[in-house]
Amino acid sequence: MTISSRLAALGITLPPVAVPAAAYVPFVRTGHLVYLSGHVAKRDGKPWVGQLGLTMTTDEGKAAARAIAIDLMGTLQAAVGDLEKVRRIVKVLSLVNSTSTFTEHHLVTNGCSELLGEVFGPAVGAHARSAFGVAQIPTGACVEIELVAEVE
Repeated sequence: MTISSRLAALGITLPPVAVPAAAYVPFVRTGHLVYLSGHVAKRDGKPWVGQLGLTMTTDEGKAAARAIAIDLMGTLQAAVGDLEKVRRIVKVLSLVNSTSTFTEHHLVTNGCSELLGEVFGPAVGAHARSAFGVAQIPTGACVEIELVAEVE
């Protein structure tokens, strides 16, 4: 099964690359690695605002992280032209806007990791990962995630 057929089966249409909100580029390719800048969670085209442990549940955060995975794949496709060229999702770094007592950052980030695994399969989609709780994210977004991929 191809990546595009997996996306279609999941009812996912990849979005175009978002215009950067500050002085950076959406991705940088060096050699066989593509570094994607952090993507904030969006809902209805606007930042998905909230703080885990205060205004959002873990399940809501997980849904936000899943939405980010879709945006990340759209950017990755723009960077390489075809997701079939992805050889490995190398690393995911997740920042979760959370209270000091919230401890389920890893479960929130699973929303992204699980979708990447489902779309790319275990050989390509399994990745190293870090998940951190932070006091705030630009625009008040609940989650921000960046990604590194190895490509042809």
